[in-house]
Amino acid sequence: MFWIKHLTYDEADKSLKKLYDRVKGPNNQVDNILMVHSLRPHTLTGHMALYKNVIHNTNNTLPKWYLEALGVYVSFLNHCDYCVEHHFAGLQKLWNDQDKSAAFYDALHHNSLQDFFDKKWFKGFSYANMLTLNPLKLGQNDVEHLKTVGFTDGEVLEINQVVSYFNYANRTVLGLGVHTKGDILGLSPNDSNDADNWTHQ
Repeated sequence: MFWIKHLTYDEADKSLKKLYDRVKGPNNQVDNILMVHSLRPHTLTGHMALYKNVIHNTNNTLPKWYLEALGVYVSFLNHCDYCVEHHFAGLQKLWNDQDKSAAFYDALHHNSLQDFFDKKWFKGFSYANMLTLNPLKLGQNDVEHLKTVGFTDGEVLEINQVVSYFNYANRTVLGLGVHTKGDILGLSPNDSNDADNWTHQ
């Protein structure tokens, strides 16, 4: 299934199954991006702790839809279809607006996000683009620009961490041949009030 051996829920030993029980969705389904960690479960623990706190934590002040949209964009820049499909499905759930979702998807593929978002939100996407594709060109003034359009320092950190996480996740997927076969698209550990709740719903 992937380019390295992996253990399914049914094949997992007691210790791994206990971890899978924390992240599984309906019918014991474990997302492939998580299952690919099965030979080193401690890296799955690290992955989930980072993911949960970067996107699904009540202490974030940026809207969850914005963090998800940034994730879709970074994944699109990295040609990571797996993460685009998963997180676009999650974004659709958050918006619950098919026309808006379709317009975003169209803008994403036509490099016209500046027409979809207002200046403040688009500025975060510009930063995401540079951090993903040209990180050495970033300077302090790029962060200052984010603050001049209304982002707080803490929100700049949120953007930075979401972009950094998705670059990590994309490379996990692309480097190990992870695909969406068998996954349920759009599930996430979206109970933001409980940092320890990793169940995918």
